[in-house]
Amino acid sequence: EVQLQASGGGLVQAGGSLRLSCLVSGSTVDEKPIGWFRQAPGSEREGLAMIDSGDGRIFYDDTAKGRFTISSDNAKNMVYLQMNNLRPEDTAIYYCARALSKIVVVTVPEFFRSWGQGTQLTVSS
Repeated sequence: EVQLQASGGGLVQAGGSLRLSCLVSGSTVDEKPIGWFRQAPGSEREGLAMIDSGDGRIFYDDTAKGRFTISSDNAKNMVYLQMNNLRPEDTAIYYCARALSKIVVVTVPEFFRSWGQGTQLTVSS
């Protein structure tokens, strides 16, 4: 069974930085693309970024461009999301998930599976 577990959330002041981690188990991180998503209270889950660690392909949603950086460490079976210049509106639960197949090129939540419990990020003003 493939499982993904996000970690690294916490309380950060506006303007600060944080790196989230996603541990993949039951598979290798380069088998299928891994995406980062978030969901704020009362809002739908939105995609942020995805990475195919097999061919190096990376996609960013407009929300993440310029402030967030996705990366992976195949040896550790980990995917990371570095977030800079955080804003109060970034407050949400952050999730990582695995794409249904390698042909997935956008972070549409319906195309992803193996959602973990998520990690809470709170950005104070």
